Amino acid sequence: MSIEKHDLLHEFPDHHHTIRHLKMNDNHFAKLFNKYNELDREVRRIEEGAENTTDEYLDTKKMERVHLKDELFGLIKKTESTI
Repeated sequence: MSIEKHDLLHEFPDHHHTIRHLKMNDNHFAKLFNKYNELDREVRRIEEGAENTTDEYLDTKKMERVHLKDELFGLIKKTESTI
């Protein structure tokens, strides 16, 4: 079984320049970006069976990841609208 990648560059390939710019120039974005990646790694480890947990815990982490991704995408779009 192949686990789908959810890192931001796979999720938003058309926005990689903006993501790179924000990571280097926006501390808030960089902090959220790092938190998103940590959460994504945790979810992937659980899905791959490297960590055991409850389905409820996994679902909660997936929802956190979705909310963070939405917030990050909002910052990406806001930045692109000002360029």
